[in-house]
Amino acid sequence: MSLGNLQEKIRRLESHVSQGLLGQESFLRGLMVGLLANGHVLIEGVPGLGKTRAVHLLAEACKLDFKRLQFTPDLLPADVIGTRIYNQRSGKFDVERGPVFANFVLADEINRAPAKVQSALLETMQERQVTLGRTSHALPRPFLVFATQNPVEQEGTYPLPEAQLDRFLLKLRVGYPSVDDETKIIRLVLEDDKSRAPAPVIEAAEVVELQQASRQVFVEARLLRYAADLVHASRRPAERGLTLAPYIALGASPRGSIALVMAAQAHALIDGRSEATPDDIKAVAMDVLRHRILTTYYADAEGVCSEQIVEQILSHVEVP
Repeated sequence: MSLGNLQEKIRRLESHVSQGLLGQESFLRGLMVGLLANGHVLIEGVPGLGKTRAVHLLAEACKLDFKRLQFTPDLLPADVIGTRIYNQRSGKFDVERGPVFANFVLADEINRAPAKVQSALLETMQERQVTLGRTSHALPRPFLVFATQNPVEQEGTYPLPEAQLDRFLLKLRVGYPSVDDETKIIRLVLEDDKSRAPAPVIEAAEVVELQQASRQVFVEARLLRYAADLVHASRRPAERGLTLAPYIALGASPRGSIALVMAAQAHALIDGRSEATPDDIKAVAMDVLRHRILTTYYADAEGVCSEQIVEQILSHVEVP
């Protein structure tokens, strides 16, 4: 498929979602990067900002199966991945598939579920399969997990472990819209007519095609080195002339370097280019690295967050 045809499909997708997601252009771009890079997305924002609506609109535009899971403290792993039920007639165990068997899975308030339930998602996110008993079941293609969490309410929550955070390609932060955009949102909701819901703009097979095209975006060797340098600076900042060591408890893993390149490829394709540039890596670096850098208690005391660390790394590490 030509670059022009790919670009046309991407534009149709963006247009479809943007009609119901006003004033959140950077959030929409992050969702598109995650979709094309075939990576899971963690979304952080206070309630009422349209996080669930955005994912639903994207699934609707792609004609994909969408399932929403409300994570609560009493949720069980079987409620997510499914279980086996004994059939007395056949004398065998039947597989009851859980809601994770969908193209888009929205894990709403993922940090409200205990660790055992959170870990049930690990295999699905990494291997894109579910093991029930001794049998592994492949998940549909494409398969993406979109998880939301509330940055304000911490009572009754279970922080995501670093191993699971690292499996999210991106962490997007959603802010409040402007007054003008909020006025338009109110009007949009009041005039909403579900009978006039727009038809899907592309099929599931075309989504897979876009994801494959994203992986074919050319990345020259110096950009691979640039991505590795950025991640290395989060682990050994002193070697880059940065005085960030007291603030960093754990830097990004090699998975962070891979995520930087994959997200940059998707970003370039969205902009209609067949070759990634350093600007693509810089554009996605914050969303890729903010959740992969664990700060120290000293950083918390000094009011230094991971985003400030990423900004300093980007400003000091030169493009090879």
